[in-house]
Order: sequence, then C-alpha cells, then structure tokens
Amino acid sequence: MPAAQDEGPVRYERHGPIATVTMNRPDYRNAQNSAMTYALDRAFYRAADDTEVKVVVLAGAGRHFSAGHDIGTPERDAHLPFDRTAGLWWDHSDKAGAESRFARESEVYLGMCRRWRELPKPVVASVQGACVAGGLMLAWVCDLIIASEDAFFADPVVRMGIPGVEFFAHPWVMPPRIAKEFLYTGDRMTARRAYEVGMVNRVVPRDELTLRTRELALRIAEMPRLGLALTKRAVNQAEDLQGLHSGLDSVFGLHHLAHAHNAETAADPLGGMDIRAMRRHSADRAPSSPEAGA
Repeated sequence: MPAAQDEGPVRYERHGPIATVTMNRPDYRNAQNSAMTYALDRAFYRAADDTEVKVVVLAGAGRHFSAGHDIGTPERDAHLPFDRTAGLWWDHSDKAGAESRFARESEVYLGMCRRWRELPKPVVASVQGACVAGGLMLAWVCDLIIASEDAFFADPVVRMGIPGVEFFAHPWVMPPRIAKEFLYTGDRMTARRAYEVGMVNRVVPRDELTLRTRELALRIAEMPRLGLALTKRAVNQAEDLQGLHSGLDSVFGLHHLAHAHNAETAADPLGGMDIRAMRRHSADRAPSSPEAGA
C-alpha cells in the first residue's frame, strides 16, 4: 500500500520501493516559492531516511513540471524567514540589499540543489510541459530525466542581465556551445533536442510519462541500495573533478554581481523583468496560464 500523502506545495507518496515527490502548485505552473522549496527538502529527507525506498521520482502536478522561481504569484514569500537547513548563512529576512539576497539564494537555491544532488538514492525527474529557469535546477540535480514529447526547456534570465540560474550546470549537462546558444537566445529547447544533446535520457508520449518513469524506477530499484549510492557518488565525484563544484561557486558570484548591478541601474534586482515582461518577450509564448515563475 502507498504511504499517506502530504497535502500542500509538495505531495509525498510511496508505492513499494519508489517514493514520488510531486510539486503541487499547478495553478502557477509549479513556480517555486520558499514554502515549496523547504517542503521539497523535507520530502527528500523523508525518502533518504526510509529504508524501503530505493528510488525517488520528482514530478510536477498539472500541465507543467516547473516554470521556475516564484517571481509573481500571490503566495510569493521571498521576504519571509524560514528555518535554514542548507547552510550557515544568516537569516535574510531582516537584512537589505546584497546581504539579504546572497544569504537567501545561498540557502534556497545553490545550497538546496547541491544537497539534493547528493541524496544517496537515485532520483529520476519526470518532466512535462515547462521546465524553465529554476525548473532546470530541479531537473538537473536528478540523476536521470525522462521527458514527455511536449516538454520544453529554457533559461531566459539573461534577459534580466543575469548569466543563468543559480545552479549553473549548463556546460556540464550540454556541450558548451549549445549552452551558450541556449543562454544567449533564451529560446526553448524541445524535449527531442534535449535528448540529442544528452540532457535527457528518454523522450516518451505525454500519456505514458508516469508509466514509463515508474518502469525505469522499478528497473533501477532491482539493484542493491549501497551499490546505487556508491555509483551515484562515483559519477558525481567525476563531474566535480571536471569542475562542476567550483564552477557553480564562480558563476554564483557573477549571478549576484548582476543582481547588484540591476539594483543600482534598473527598477529592481531583476532588471525590471517581472513574469509578464518575460513572457511578453518570449518568441514562443507558453500556453495561457496564471502568473508563474522564471
């Protein structure tokens, strides 16, 4: 029998050896506010602690996996304090300027993603619809990505004057020249193209996404738990030896230089680009939906 589900911004359910963690803000294309981020963190800890869980699936409720960070919904909570779990930076909520933004993003973006990448069980992303900006970070920390045929990937934040999202894995998940084109244009990458450049493992029909993801997760779950954990560590260490860890640190600094520049020269640290402006400038607009993220 499946374990009981948690309601709220994230649902958790276990069927046999598979724990499914589902982002649950479908009305906002699963844009990630802090409440969702910390709920994801609790769900991943729960899966890590459950000895019955062999594989974790990360999914998004509704039509889209995730439209990114919440920059425009009524539940945006970036100003609120949360119990910090990813690092030792101070609480951002009573600080100002770069002191606040750097502390918060070190915790909820870079810090969380780094820790989730090290979860000692395989994690499979099940991606449909939009996987944009902050959504990329969630997919990229997973070990495997299964995408539906309608999935698309984009990082349009260069339009804000910012060099990509905080977990800057672009040159590791795709060839560097493809990464540059991806960032320079902000254009969408189809699921098929993402498969061609090696960013996703499989592309499946939309109506088969859940089934095919579960089939792969069950196949992986046949392996011994320690063997999977050590293999994951081995591959992650190889990526870090290729510069991923230090590369994330260096670009995180550039990311915050861009925020500081925007704060001095534009309307706000996002360069005045709210979600409506980002969508208005998109060459390939998303289907009509409420405000979401980036």
